[in-house]
Amino acid sequence: MKTIVAVDEKWGIGKNNGLLFAIPEDMRFFRETTLNKVVVMGSNTLKSFPGGKPLKNRVNIVLWPDADERDDVVIVRNLDELSKTLSAYDTDDVFIIGGAMFYKTMLPYCDTAYITKVRADGQAQVFFENLDDLSCWSLEKESELINNGQYESFSTAYEVLCHCERSVAISRKGILVKTKAKRAQKNLGRNRGFSLSSISR
Repeated sequence: MKTIVAVDEKWGIGKNNGLLFAIPEDMRFFRETTLNKVVVMGSNTLKSFPGGKPLKNRVNIVLWPDADERDDVVIVRNLDELSKTLSAYDTDDVFIIGGAMFYKTMLPYCDTAYITKVRADGQAQVFFENLDDLSCWSLEKESELINNGQYESFSTAYEVLCHCERSVAISRKGILVKTKAKRAQKNLGRNRGFSLSSISR
């Protein structure tokens, strides 16, 4: 499974339930990378889309505990339902796309992260994990610097070196995920099917 996100120089990803930047090159990369794939998100991410409508030409799966059923997206109400739903798809076709808490919850289950890094301070309110500070992740690819006249940015690809054992606790602020590094093969995420417990066995 993969994750994809744009971050500022402090690994910030958003404010006021919106993106920090609208960079055409990054938006094109996101569109081309996720087209005809499965995108998985929290409810606030779906609400942030124009009209609250899902992304076209993709399977949109939304973790939304108290939502009514919809015809245009697949609603799951908890992580168990999400695990069962994702087991029907090839993990190479699954992309986690936000928001901040959902990124944090799902990152331990990903083996690839596509990160667009923007050389600017977006005054973010929410942040992505700094993969450069995590020993479980390794920078594998980095593009040339792109200057569109407003922002300088470059694309990167990180791959996981180890997966994590997870313990999940519920607090008044939501789900807290504590991780402990555990060595694992880099190709675990390339297997067909998915289980939220599979990589901690």
